[in-house]
Amino acid sequence: MDILHLIDRFEETIKESKRLPFSGLRLVDERNVWPLLDQMRISVPDEVRRAERTIREKERTIAQAHEEAERIVALARSEAAQLTAEHSVVRMAEERAAAIRERAEQEAKGVRTGADGYAFDVLCQLEQELKRALTVIENGIRTIQVERERREAQSLSEEKPDGGDETP
Repeated sequence: MDILHLIDRFEETIKESKRLPFSGLRLVDERNVWPLLDQMRISVPDEVRRAERTIREKERTIAQAHEEAERIVALARSEAAQLTAEHSVVRMAEERAAAIRERAEQEAKGVRTGADGYAFDVLCQLEQELKRALTVIENGIRTIQVERERREAQSLSEEKPDGGDETP
């Protein structure tokens, strides 16, 4: 399941929870929150696998670029060997081979740069999604902790026989 969808569901669960009067606190039903958190834990590795797949695709693209460069260089060498009959032709062939090699290296460099940029963008996006998910989770945990503390304080004040008023 998509992590952003789970975050949206988590946010809706919090929005739909009851507000405590005269405070910014909400009562969140744990039965609704825990399954979402479990699904998020499952979903995050899926996002990481997608990022790893992107990196593998980048490496495959780079390998293809290297193979293409080697093919072009081999083709240039073959052409240069055929042109060794005449001195001026040899010089031209060497220049052409160098130009082809340079072009192949430039193309390979461009492919590597593009693949690196793509992988970087995907990983940055994943990082942002994980940060947002973590923020939502931390906020939910804080809300639950505040609510627990409030309930404990309220139950302690209800246990005092004089009604909790300790003025001298």
